[in-house]
Amino acid sequence: MRQKWLYWNNASRKWLWLIVIIGLVASIPVIRDRVQTESSTNKVELVFNYRGLLDISAYQAHPQDFIDQQMTRLKDAGVTTMAVFESTLDELKKTRRLMVYSGQDLANMTKEVIPSNANYTYVLFTSEENAQTYTPIIEQTFAERQIPVQPWEYEGRSGLILQTPPENANMQPMQPDPVAVKMLRDKGFHILPRISDTVPYNQQSMERLLTFFEENGVTRILFDGDAVKGYNDNAEMKSLDQFAQLLNKHHIGLAAIENLKKPQAGFQTLAYKIDYNVTRLYSLSDSDANLKEDTIADRFVLATKDRNIRMIYMNASPSRNTAKAEITDPIENLIKSLGEPGHAVERMAKHGFELGQAEAFTVKDSSIQRYAKLIALIGAIALITLMVSYFAPVFTIAVFLLGLVGSAGLFLLKPTLLEQGIALLAAISAPTIAMVLAVRTVNATQLRQPDAPAGRRLAQTLVLYVRTSIISFIAVPFVIALLNSITYSLVINQFRGVSLLHFAPIGLVAIYIIFYRGSGSISVKQVKDMLRMPINILMVVLALVAAAVGYYYLSRTGNAGSVTPFEMFLRTTLEDTFGVRPRFKEFVLGHPLFIVGVFAALKYRKVIFALIIATMGQLSMVDTFAHIHTPAVLSLIRGVMGLGLGLIFGIIAVGVWQVAEGCWKKWSPLLKS
Repeated sequence: MRQKWLYWNNASRKWLWLIVIIGLVASIPVIRDRVQTESSTNKVELVFNYRGLLDISAYQAHPQDFIDQQMTRLKDAGVTTMAVFESTLDELKKTRRLMVYSGQDLANMTKEVIPSNANYTYVLFTSEENAQTYTPIIEQTFAERQIPVQPWEYEGRSGLILQTPPENANMQPMQPDPVAVKMLRDKGFHILPRISDTVPYNQQSMERLLTFFEENGVTRILFDGDAVKGYNDNAEMKSLDQFAQLLNKHHIGLAAIENLKKPQAGFQTLAYKIDYNVTRLYSLSDSDANLKEDTIADRFVLATKDRNIRMIYMNASPSRNTAKAEITDPIENLIKSLGEPGHAVERMAKHGFELGQAEAFTVKDSSIQRYAKLIALIGAIALITLMVSYFAPVFTIAVFLLGLVGSAGLFLLKPTLLEQGIALLAAISAPTIAMVLAVRTVNATQLRQPDAPAGRRLAQTLVLYVRTSIISFIAVPFVIALLNSITYSLVINQFRGVSLLHFAPIGLVAIYIIFYRGSGSISVKQVKDMLRMPINILMVVLALVAAAVGYYYLSRTGNAGSVTPFEMFLRTTLEDTFGVRPRFKEFVLGHPLFIVGVFAALKYRKVIFALIIATMGQLSMVDTFAHIHTPAVLSLIRGVMGLGLGLIFGIIAVGVWQVAEGCWKKWSPLLKS
């Protein structure tokens, strides 16, 4: 009975492969929809922080002349938009709209005794025009905070008394400076408002503010702080619903800042309620604005081309330069990065981007996509089952049926967990199957032809290299199909567990080579013998080395991974030459090691262990597509280029191996003697 059950489980593999192929075909329309979505907008918006410009101007002899001059230069360099924050008394003071005094200041001015029980703020406008413009804004803002305001005059100038200390008054956010907004609009800039959630939500106030934004051509808002507007009051007021209604009414979308340590609270909910009218934004920090022009330009180009980012946000701030004994700023550096010598704008144009107001992606969602994703899901489950079958063939049919039933349950309870879980397991399965089949092929070929000539072995190696890579790529359509959602492209929803993909195939291939290579199955005796094996110092040293290598490998993965200067040089060279850079661990390590490892293992059986590390190249190709915010076409080009360069490096490695082998044969007898 057991043999019959095992026979049916082994026979089921061909049917599972058929289901995988059907799933691959079904994923084609989903892949097409994603490619069309990613190519639906090509406008890049260059944004400069206007508040930073004001801070820098405060250290100039003629602040307004400096602002006018720098805005002209920024406009000529390609900056299309100015980011304006909610104004404060302190900001209006910097722009010479008004002056702010404390009770002590007023006593000094009037030569009178300071009031003993009145710690108020005194606002004096610099002109009657400013008084007419800002008085209603200040009165309305402070009235909403239940802070009394009364008119005041000093030496014929209009002013206001705010019945709160200056420290508190200066913290109160008001609507963006209308005079500054008009001035920026007159100079041809678009406006990107930055609003916070530091004060209680007020629907009437937000209606007035968004009406003002719409009248001034605002199409997108960037939140300031760690929460979206209305988040803190949402539990009591359903303020996110109210705010979303206003955003839709005034046709205003959002900007999502890339790589925040923690997503802004409420952003995912608000994005959903405005139908994902969202654009990703890369923010260059104040400190990074002082990097080399080429480095900044590279960041801008890679952000737009490699990460579907359509807004570039530039910060700038003054700094003390003791070497020059002056206050310096990075504006000149930023302008050079956009133009000469960084050529960021020109390089973005070469990749098909144009400057303008960023637009949200037009999501392509064909009617067949839902059914195609379902078939792709079943195909992915079949692929996962195939991987299990090479380690525990007796459970093949049971795993497939359990996968179908479990997926149905997860679809009803947590569909996001289902799509991410199956996509991750499929991504692990394909390179694992590819390498297991490669190990089997090497073993069988080596037993049949142990003394094959080098030319034949090289031909067999290259055929196996192509076959293995094709099988690894099988995971890609399933990953794309299962995770085809604008939420992943915008990184509002993230593909979890990708770190497991970096290690699981390597570990599984290692287990297969150690335990399954000879018989194709594992026995209890093998496990017992392994557990009883005495541990020596060499084993401990090798384990520590493996742990160190593993830690370094994991630290290199993800956006925060560090790179060596040589690799940075190589990346830049490839980027400048081909426009796309393949992954270093593929074309320098994984793929060449696979080629030279297979070539050598066809003659020397024990070299097969090199394929454990070579698995890195195969899994890395799949991992590239796990970065959903990277365009699928670019990921494909990157993977194919990695295979091509890896082939070249691998053939070179084979040549080096042949030379080394020849030298060893010639000189080893002399060394022994």
